[in-house]
Amino acid sequence: MLNNKTILITGGTGSFGKRFIKKALEHDVKKVIVFSRDELKQYEMAQEFTDPRIRFFIGDVRDKDRLYRAFDGVDIVIHAAALKHVGACEYNPFEAIKTNIHGAQNIVEAAIDRGVKKVIALSTDKAASPVNLYGATKLASDKLFVAANSYAGDKDTRFSVVRYGNVVGSRGSVVPFFKKLKAQGEIELPITDERMTRFWITLDQGVQFVIDNLQRMKGGEIFIPKIPSMKVVDLAEAIAPECEIKIVGIRPGEKLHEAMINEDDARQTLEYDTYYVIQPEFPWWREEYSNGGKPLPEGFTYISNVNDHWLTVDELRELVKE
Repeated sequence: MLNNKTILITGGTGSFGKRFIKKALEHDVKKVIVFSRDELKQYEMAQEFTDPRIRFFIGDVRDKDRLYRAFDGVDIVIHAAALKHVGACEYNPFEAIKTNIHGAQNIVEAAIDRGVKKVIALSTDKAASPVNLYGATKLASDKLFVAANSYAGDKDTRFSVVRYGNVVGSRGSVVPFFKKLKAQGEIELPITDERMTRFWITLDQGVQFVIDNLQRMKGGEIFIPKIPSMKVVDLAEAIAPECEIKIVGIRPGEKLHEAMINEDDARQTLEYDTYYVIQPEFPWWREEYSNGGKPLPEGFTYISNVNDHWLTVDELRELVKE
């Protein structure tokens, strides 16, 4: 799927971007373009990645003209750029909208006009039944990318979305935060609520899921992996069993449990062995695109606290160690 292709990844200096690029360079790609707005991170990344097939492109997804230039000759776009911190989005709502929604629209229009073949946008479990601004902007972004397949008209560009949960050890996540507190000699770890659960996926799993769906996508699907849940208190025990738990209360915009498929989406969702697909409600969507997927039962939901696959403390400890 990636061989002889020019691939651009927005937000390419982030945790996902670095791991995706490392994986992409194992294929016979023509070129990989790192598109991001932070020159320092690009400089640092260029010291780590010296493959001559990599290009670094300074730009912001808010700038449509810059995207038009960057997308020239690109076959595949992976859209990973976003404002992701729940608290930051709550207190900077206009900025979140500019990047996560207006930026998505700019990606759509530039991809269609520049003849990009495939676009996959990264989403989040917070986009399903959102209660915070970050989730709401990503839901809007998901809707834009799904609708873009109709907006493209007779052009060949196709858009799909990948939605998954918390990524183990990604920058800004709870794992490095807990590790930092432990290293500082803290005797307590702050937990917002002892009942809290989350979906959990590794960076490698997330990257491979995106690559797999580049092959599967017809345009308009939201792909969701079957991944385990974990309890945040179990994660704390896995990282620092010697520390006490301090309950600090749920922060603005935070959920007790995350969902990836709500009851309404489930009516349009097909189940496969290792993933789900929320199908688009397009008149041109054909039955053969289902490729053997099974409809979900009435009332189905995919929520972290009612998952049938859970990580134990020992399994979490191994994941964190890796």
